[in-house]
Amino acid sequence: MGATVARLAHGMDDVQIVGAVCSSVDPGQGRDVGEIAGVGPIGVEATADLGAGLLGADVVVDFSVASAVPGLLAVAARQKVAVMSGTTNLDAAGRQALDKAAESVPVLWAPNTSLGVQVLAEVVEQALRRLGLGYDVEIVEIHHRRKVDAPSGTARRLADAARAVRGELRELHGRGGEVGARTDEEMGVFGVRGGDVVGDHTVYLLGPGERLELTHRATSRELFAHGALRGARFLVGKKPGLYTIADVLG
Repeated sequence: MGATVARLAHGMDDVQIVGAVCSSVDPGQGRDVGEIAGVGPIGVEATADLGAGLLGADVVVDFSVASAVPGLLAVAARQKVAVMSGTTNLDAAGRQALDKAAESVPVLWAPNTSLGVQVLAEVVEQALRRLGLGYDVEIVEIHHRRKVDAPSGTARRLADAARAVRGELRELHGRGGEVGARTDEEMGVFGVRGGDVVGDHTVYLLGPGERLELTHRATSRELFAHGALRGARFLVGKKPGLYTIADVLG
């Protein structure tokens, strides 16, 4: 995702790339970011040094791994750099790091930076409020075979949307054998992996004699890069705090 973000940012008049951070084992370390992104040299080298990579930046766009996020947030907060993070599946420590950094700088955490997914989450809430009880909720997500976490952060976001209306729902990540009849509190959240699927998410609302299928399909990874850059622009000049894609939509 970093290369995609860099390629799109390079073509924007109101965005300038001033630094880039990679892991210490990344083969791109020391290379020009423009060459990595396929736009030619831009005079900015990728570095594993967080402090150096964030020098002079207004906002850092993060698509890394959950274990790297607390360290990034600490450095960004110290250097007064806003954070747009699209990294998924943060644990409790990661969530706490978000809250801590948000005391010093504006932070936008979005496991999915697609504006369409935000709208889908809102539709899920509205549908469950209108339908009331008596509809079972199941969520199925499909991603490419290289995705390392499951269920996806987006599936969890959609599950949160359902729980905003039906707080009793609890996630179930698998069924097998004689598990007994489904309970009203169950909410299946399942991941499918294969091929080169960018990302499909479907929320099933299953009631007596009918079902609703609410689906979002991503067809290009550029979708997430565009959303992240829109989020980064949004953060410039904002007060410290924790923001979401919903805030970007207004």
